[in-house]
Amino acid sequence: MPGIDECLLETMTLPGALGASLVDWSSGLALGTMGDSPVGDHETTAAETAELARSAAEFDSFTAVGDGLHDEPAVEDLIVTTRAGYHVLRFVQTSFDSSVFLHVWLDRDSGNLALARMRLRDIAERLVLG
Repeated sequence: MPGIDECLLETMTLPGALGASLVDWSSGLALGTMGDSPVGDHETTAAETAELARSAAEFDSFTAVGDGLHDEPAVEDLIVTTRAGYHVLRFVQTSFDSSVFLHVWLDRDSGNLALARMRLRDIAERLVLG
């Protein structure tokens, strides 16, 4: 099973991938990074994307699943589109109480959102943290 570096390398093979990171949204720290950052600094990007992830994971409007039977977070991923690119944040389920997500920054012209979502889901399911 792949670790952080292997998962980030695989993420960077996505069409249009400009940068990737694994971020702890409770602390805002990048656990691993690869490629470029939209602001030139991976730590700033990690802190900013962590704020977005934390909001989505904690606000009732996004977390309500309706049946009360689900233990896992209701939010699977977040997509932010900009004029120049796409940001996809995929929450990672772990065996411990995790607050981790994969973030990929894609070029708008060459990126593929549908493919990125599917591949990030698969990468996140295989990721081994420890």
